[in-house]
Amino acid sequence: MSKITSKIKNLIQDYLLEEGFLQGKIPNNNLKLDFGFFFSFPPGPMGKRMSVFKLKEKNFIIISINTQISKKQVNILNSLENQKKNQFFSDLRKFFIIKEVYFKIDTNNFIYEIDDHIFFDEYGIIPKNLFFNVVRKIYYCFFFANLILSEYCSGKEISSKENFSQLDFSIYS
Repeated sequence: MSKITSKIKNLIQDYLLEEGFLQGKIPNNNLKLDFGFFFSFPPGPMGKRMSVFKLKEKNFIIISINTQISKKQVNILNSLENQKKNQFFSDLRKFFIIKEVYFKIDTNNFIYEIDDHIFFDEYGIIPKNLFFNVVRKIYYCFFFANLILSEYCSGKEISSKENFSQLDFSIYS
């Protein structure tokens, strides 16, 4: 591992430790990673497991979140007309494109992954604020995708709910 890669690894690990988010290291069984960490964001019951890693020979890190749609929601989606189910995945794609994130959607297995890249400079610097802005961006994309999924599975729009207090969201509450 180069000095710069080691510096970035330590920097990211320190950021995650300082905020209490770090859950562990990503096993590097396939030797394609320089390093990787699992972490939970945001803290508390709303936290979702995310990952950050650096591929060998790349000058960026990837922050990623994966979602496996629940069996209950898969059954509801499968009960919809094919056009409506396809519209759900199309809406996800459009949203991810608008938010300028990378994504993979596996419509057969009902899995989607959202990620973004942060390029580092020749000194191995990634500002903490930039790192956590990307973490929040990825998380909010995941959160909104779940709102879209809820709309499709409930058959009504979220905006039609009478009690909006259930939709309040604060990362640190």
